[in-house]
Parts: sequence; structure tokens; C-alpha cells
Amino acid sequence: MQGRNAIVTGSTSGIGLAIARALAGAGCNVMLNGFGDPAAIEDIRAGIAADAGTTIGYLAADMSRPEEVRALVAGATARLGPVDILVNNAGIQHVSALAAFPDEQWDLLLAVNLSAAFHASKAVIGGMTARGFGRIVNVASVLGLVGAPHKAAYVASKHGLVGLTKSIAIEVAASGVTCNAVCPGFVMTPIIEMQIAGQAKATGLPPEEVVRRVFLDNQPLGRAVTPEEIAGAVTFLCSPAGAGLTGTALAVDGGYVAH
Repeated sequence: MQGRNAIVTGSTSGIGLAIARALAGAGCNVMLNGFGDPAAIEDIRAGIAADAGTTIGYLAADMSRPEEVRALVAGATARLGPVDILVNNAGIQHVSALAAFPDEQWDLLLAVNLSAAFHASKAVIGGMTARGFGRIVNVASVLGLVGAPHKAAYVASKHGLVGLTKSIAIEVAASGVTCNAVCPGFVMTPIIEMQIAGQAKATGLPPEEVVRRVFLDNQPLGRAVTPEEIAGAVTFLCSPAGAGLTGTALAVDGGYVAH
């Protein structure tokens, strides 16, 4: 993977940051993306570059805006070179009963969680197929495989992302490009912390009880999956060892979908 050029969306914290670090550690140049304090992001960027010895860039594209998604791909290509690896990781959440679910939140979640992956994949796929190599990994969710209450937009978007993964994989299967999804279970990240707070509000349960009943009760492993474990799965799919996998939805979920 030495010298491969990668984009990881939503990579200034949580799972995305772990993926960026893992890919850089495997020899990739990486374009970071996401929101946050500029000084903190620069510290993250510089730290990864120093540790990995590869080129690490940053662009603050808004994944809800198709023109900025395309600009991210163009900017990464200009800075790093042709994009070999695209990890569509950016995601947001809103927790609400369906009857009260805000229309604007439905539109925003679908834009960030699903449409951004379509626009980014569309922007890189031509170059990947022309060069005969590419890795697209969509970070979906265990909720891309099963349903859950109070998360209509998130579940719909992640199911859609798994479907998009399969469609892309079949379309480019003979070209040397693979497309897979990774479906994390319960991982303690900023977005999960917001989900816990939302579920606590929706159910009236204290946050620690939400963790036990809503998250760990469905995860036989009995603990949260770590961001680094998700990053390891993504790195495997992007490596030569993962070349035979395409169109799969790999559940890194502590056994969530096993029962």
C-alpha cells in the first residue's frame, strides 16, 4: 500500500480518524476531511504526517453539498495525485420518533450519509477503472443490516449505503476496482455519544441504562468495538490481501447480527 493516495471523509475524529491513521501507517498518503477546531485539526494532521512519514492533507468540505464533495476529490488529486482509495466514512445522526422526525433532518442525513458517498464514488470511479486499481470502502453500520426504532433516516441511509456498495461492486468487478462496506456495531465515538443522549431523551432512561439495554444488550461481545478494530478491517479491504472481496458488507459488530 506504500504510496497509495487515499481520501477518508469525516476523519477528524472517531472512526474516520482511526482509519486515516491506519492507512497512513500502512504507507498511504491521506487527505483528511471534517469539521472541528482548525488548530486541533492541524495538530492531528501534522502528528499523523510525522508518525507515518507520508503526505497528509486536510480539506474541510461539507459532505452535505455535492459541489464540495466533488471539490474534495479534485483537491485531493491536486495535492496527492490520483485517488487510489476512497473511504466514505462521514456520517451524522438524529434520533426521533417517526411522527415527530423533522423533514430537514431526514434530508440532511440522507445527503451526508448516502448521497455524499454516491458523489465521491462517481468522482473517483473513472480514474480508478482507467488505471485498473481502486478501493472504495463505505463505512455503513450494523443498522445498515437491521432496523432500529427512532432512527428512521439513519437506518434508511445506511441500508442505502450497503445497496450502493453492492451496485458499484458489480458494475466495476472486472476492472480491478473493489467496493465494500464495513458495518460497525456499537463503537464509543462522538456520534454514538449523541445517539445515547438522544435515546435517553426518547426513552426516559438514564444514559448508562441506554448503553446497556440499547447497545450492549444486542452485542454479545459485551463491549464496544474500538475505532482501531474498524480501521483494521478497512485497511485489510484496501490491502492486497483484500483484493478478492467485493460487494460485501463486513459486520465488525461484536456479534450483533449473529443472533
